[in-house]
Amino acid sequence: MAKRSAHPKSPPLHLVPFGARSIVTGVDMLEHDDGSGVVFLWGMASWCWSSDDVAARRLAAVQMAESGAASVKAVAVGFGIEEPTLWRWRDTYRRNGIAGLLPKKMGPKRASKLTEDTLGEIAQLRNKGLSLRSIGERVGISHDSVKRALKSSPVISTPQLTDTALVPLAIPKDRGKERKAASEGMLLEAAPVVCQGASLPLVGSLVILPGLVPTGLLDAFSSVYGHGRNVGGSVRAAFYGLRSLVCVIVFSLLLGEPRAEGLTRLDPVAIGRLLGLDRAPEVSRLRFRLRELAREERSDKLIMSLAQHHIESRPSAVGLLYVDGHVRAYHGKAEISKAHVARMRLAMPAEIDTWICDRFGDGLLVWQAPVGASLANELRLVATKVRSLLGEDAHPTICFDRGGWSPKLFCELIQGGFDILTYRKGPVPAKEREAFRSYSFTDELGRCQNYLLADEKIVIGYDRNRMSFDCRQITRLDEQSGHQTQIITTRDDSDPALLAYAMFSRWRQENFFRYLRTHYGLDALDAYETTPDDPDRLVANPARRDANRLVKQSQEAIVQAQAMQGRMAIENREITPETAATFADADAELKARKSLARSIPSKVPLGEVRPDAVRLGTERKRIIDAIRMATYNAESALVRMIAPHYARAEDEARSLLREIFKSSADLEIEGTTLHVRIEPLSAPRRTRALEGLCQELTATKTTYPGTNLTLAYSVKER
Repeated sequence: MAKRSAHPKSPPLHLVPFGARSIVTGVDMLEHDDGSGVVFLWGMASWCWSSDDVAARRLAAVQMAESGAASVKAVAVGFGIEEPTLWRWRDTYRRNGIAGLLPKKMGPKRASKLTEDTLGEIAQLRNKGLSLRSIGERVGISHDSVKRALKSSPVISTPQLTDTALVPLAIPKDRGKERKAASEGMLLEAAPVVCQGASLPLVGSLVILPGLVPTGLLDAFSSVYGHGRNVGGSVRAAFYGLRSLVCVIVFSLLLGEPRAEGLTRLDPVAIGRLLGLDRAPEVSRLRFRLRELAREERSDKLIMSLAQHHIESRPSAVGLLYVDGHVRAYHGKAEISKAHVARMRLAMPAEIDTWICDRFGDGLLVWQAPVGASLANELRLVATKVRSLLGEDAHPTICFDRGGWSPKLFCELIQGGFDILTYRKGPVPAKEREAFRSYSFTDELGRCQNYLLADEKIVIGYDRNRMSFDCRQITRLDEQSGHQTQIITTRDDSDPALLAYAMFSRWRQENFFRYLRTHYGLDALDAYETTPDDPDRLVANPARRDANRLVKQSQEAIVQAQAMQGRMAIENREITPETAATFADADAELKARKSLARSIPSKVPLGEVRPDAVRLGTERKRIIDAIRMATYNAESALVRMIAPHYARAEDEARSLLREIFKSSADLEIEGTTLHVRIEPLSAPRRTRALEGLCQELTATKTTYPGTNLTLAYSVKER
């Protein structure tokens, strides 16, 4: 009789006392009412502790995680602690052994700072409305000490609510009479009226205003399009003026709804509070007003006005400019010319926009590139626009990737007073390791960048080497992969690490595109208008393409027949007259097809082959792109403000700002000050960063658009 074997997947049976709870399979924990406990491993008591032995209990948790008996998460849940607490116990145990698990002696280690004078000062500051953290910074004690003093000291009394307390979720004042006046032509624009209240949704978005006002967005719209003027120049009445129109798009972008129909997914009353109105405009009204502005065809002037303001406010940021093209894929039914979309690795209907960003990656200029235009061709227009903005005396540097490689163009740019910074194109012999030296560079965030560089002067020829120009080549070596990257520049800075950092920081413009695509709807089809494509533009002739395909088919058939003939010769088989005649006919057909292909023009006017070809309209797209660009620049300004207050700003600053934008806040007017008190955020470290940002924003003394109210930001106490 065969011996029966146990099932290989059956776990061993184990018995545990009644009342024990399972942590994971095979690990159970029993804790008594007096605090003592035992951990059973497959039914065997493995760790235990008495009611007053805190270190032994912690040791059991640590050793369970260290031995792999249970995961850190399972142990933390079983012992009723947080995972970071268990991580801290493990780290302390590794460094100090079981002595590190002993509980620290609690109690005061020095004389209390909460003297009578300190308590009195806390009372005065609290009565002035300062937050607990602000009071602690002034008095020199911790946030918790201030909270403890407020709870226990009889000297300090908490202010009582009065009849003037803010109303939670207050509803804005009805503006029906003004709407009627605007419909009858008696009101040019509804003035903003702040809705005071507590815990108002989405009011945290108002933190963008101190960053948005310096971009000059509202001033540019007012100067370019006038105050409610239409194409004829006559004043047009409207309840939603230019200020409301621009601000509603800005707030929609910040709240993650970058397209016009996104307004249907946002609370109209909440957006109305941000605008100082009773509710947000409907989607149809927003599109109607944008069509009105688009008919004036002033979007290029608007963007140039914004760029000029950017240069005047931040002149140090435009000494180096990044240039690149962005391909907007099109998925509609219109006949749009194709372009290569690199991120999708295919050619499809698309439009190409040329963008210029400053050295920090903030947007400066944008325009629609001609169909089929290369980056090298666009650089000539870049030079013209930049020169008109910066003036004749400026000597800026233009940085771009290999798509702009053209030594002849480089000479033109140099003669025009520009420096170039780009990657070298084409195969280059690798340098020996001895040619490289170590360089370091400290960037604007205090980070040290280390490079292995080889710096040399070279001559690059063009026009079949009949012409050439002198430049500088900086080669970077990656020691891990051995890859060498060549940088070409005409700048003569003494530190090559500075130029390497500037070239490798071109990712800032790529991040600009990526962020706008993800959060601001850069690739969105903002308008359905199209314009006829140039019918005289020469394009590839489909008939010539078909003829070339037939020639290729004939060539492939002859090659296959010749291969068969070769195999017959190897096998000593004679070629029959029929086979020879077939070869002759194939050669004759190939010559005829080649002759026919040569007689067909390779290019023909677009109107002959694609009479319905169109291009996407640019006016409405450029208007909204201008708002996107200014909003991104304003958000970048907030990122720079919050960086000193948030250790993770490099990775999380923008995600933190998106949380702030969606936060609730109180709105209260005191004299000529509009207080914006934002609810605490999801984590204490984020709330502390918000407090630091509020101090920075309040110091700007920004005025709420359309009023004389100065904005003051703070964080509400829980």
